[in-house]
Amino acid sequence: MRLILASTSPRRRDLLARIGAVPDRVEAPDIDENPLKGELPRPYALRLAEAKARAIGPVAGAVVLAGDTTIALGRRILPPATTEDVQRELLGLLSGRRHHCLSAVCLLMPDGQARIRIADTIVAFKRLEQREIDAYVACGEGLGKAGGYAIQGRAEAFVRFLSGSHSGVIGLPLFDTRALLETAGVALG
Repeated sequence: MRLILASTSPRRRDLLARIGAVPDRVEAPDIDENPLKGELPRPYALRLAEAKARAIGPVAGAVVLAGDTTIALGRRILPPATTEDVQRELLGLLSGRRHHCLSAVCLLMPDGQARIRIADTIVAFKRLEQREIDAYVACGEGLGKAGGYAIQGRAEAFVRFLSGSHSGVIGLPLFDTRALLETAGVALG
């Protein structure tokens, strides 16, 4: 069974390599990622993962793998950090608090059936001082990322507690992804 990755994220390709999965093709899905009015974080992450997969397939003889990582503070979906000001605001919101990182993964089968799983990881940041936020923003690492941070980099030093999937916070929950790929017959190295 061939594997198509519906993502151009280098982090997702690196995570797949950790479980021996090498995509035969990589495509960027073009979807509207704006939350629907009143949409809660969990249904939002699930909807986006499936929409990304369906934007590429179904494809005969291949499965399409897509994911979405959503940062939620209570019922609020935090956006990606599109600017340094937005990133400062996001880090200020996360400072000293627990939040949920919802990492949904969808495997679209050749017959159009979608198999979807989600990892809900609780992350707690230390209380951040303004100088820490400014230094992190200046390094450029969290720009464009959901919630304004990348846990696989300098932001990991802000994490005082994590319960769940570390790889899910990076961008793809490997336990769930491996299970989906194995049941679909995708060869893993």
